[in-house]
Amino acid sequence: MDLIWRLCDGNPQLFYQFVNIPFAFLFCCLARQGHLSIINRYIYLTLGGFILAIVTMGPYSLLLFFSAVLLLLLIHCLHPMHIHQWTLGLQMCWQTCWHLYIQYQLYCLQETPDSRLLLAVSALMLMTQRVSSLSLDLQEGRLSSPFQNSSQGQSVLIPFLSYSLYFPALLGGPLCSFKTFVESVRQMSVTPPFASHLGNLTSNILQVVVLVWIKYPLKELLKSVTFGVNSTYVCQDVLWIWILSLLLKMNYYAHWKISECVNSAAGIGLYGHSGKTSWDVLSDGNPWVTEASSRPSVFARQWNRTTAAWLRRMVFKRSIRSPLFMTFGFSAWWHGLHPGQILGFLIWAFTVQGDYKLHHFLHPKLTSLWRKWLYACLNWAFTQLTISCVVVCVELQSLASVKLLWSSYIIVFPLLSILMILIL
Repeated sequence: MDLIWRLCDGNPQLFYQFVNIPFAFLFCCLARQGHLSIINRYIYLTLGGFILAIVTMGPYSLLLFFSAVLLLLLIHCLHPMHIHQWTLGLQMCWQTCWHLYIQYQLYCLQETPDSRLLLAVSALMLMTQRVSSLSLDLQEGRLSSPFQNSSQGQSVLIPFLSYSLYFPALLGGPLCSFKTFVESVRQMSVTPPFASHLGNLTSNILQVVVLVWIKYPLKELLKSVTFGVNSTYVCQDVLWIWILSLLLKMNYYAHWKISECVNSAAGIGLYGHSGKTSWDVLSDGNPWVTEASSRPSVFARQWNRTTAAWLRRMVFKRSIRSPLFMTFGFSAWWHGLHPGQILGFLIWAFTVQGDYKLHHFLHPKLTSLWRKWLYACLNWAFTQLTISCVVVCVELQSLASVKLLWSSYIIVFPLLSILMILIL
């Protein structure tokens, strides 16, 4: 365990996900060998989530149990046409109350919140994605309400409760639809060959190790005297902020990849496309592809891919006015409405809007290959620097991140996005 803790760089959330992998893999092995019936598979996943929540969150696990019970009551009492508004509204209010309580501790009491509370609120955010996705499926008619037929209500209740609390997705994504979840559990006995399954899992774990160890040279660079904010050299503080953002992004990438490992080990999400085996059904994106994005809008779609798709479905496609700004505003609300988060998502919205206008203006003029290459390279650098501002603001959360950016020349790049919107 000590080796795993050091491998996780002291990150408890990453550590818990590593510990989850053997239990997830055991579940898949028992199911594929026929030792678990379908109903027992649901019980295994639900009981695992229940135990994991209590062990990692203590009394704050009640936050999740309350949400699961609340959703059952809403589905039982409300018509499917009205279920989504009530589910999303109440869930976001419940989540926001705890976000505000954390802010009260941080900014008013000047206290450090309990790490178990932070973990519970993080899990609550993921549950918001699942229950809102499910409620919208019910409203749009993609699923039938489990309580519409009284003779089948009890049998459908168990997989639904399991979907709310199943342990592979309790502490991390990616977001899995209810339909994909049910198909995965039911078809567990026809999983891919064991060698293929184990090879994919090993490959993902090695990627996590690489992402974690990349952080060490980045930390050494930050400690170097060469980099510092408020430097007289323009490039020096910009480079310092960029390296800091890379370090923070590695934390995200490692967490998303280990979460994919847990779902892959459990065999969840392998049958998301008409029963065809695929290892990419549940993925929050490839870190290397995301970092190679040469446009801010492309980066936004690749970053935390299942959450981006969830935001597009929940807000962007359902907004009449300013869908882009409504989407990023809702994302700031979902993340907790810290001052740094509000500024970070506002910068991101202006950056994406500016990218759309600039691309629409310049694309017809990119007639030669060298112009396209030059545009891609310059836009990649611009994307990296503006996203650095976003990541630093969102991750540091407090007003300190705002002051950090305003004391650096890197703030020029988000301002250029606003200028492009005004000019173009």
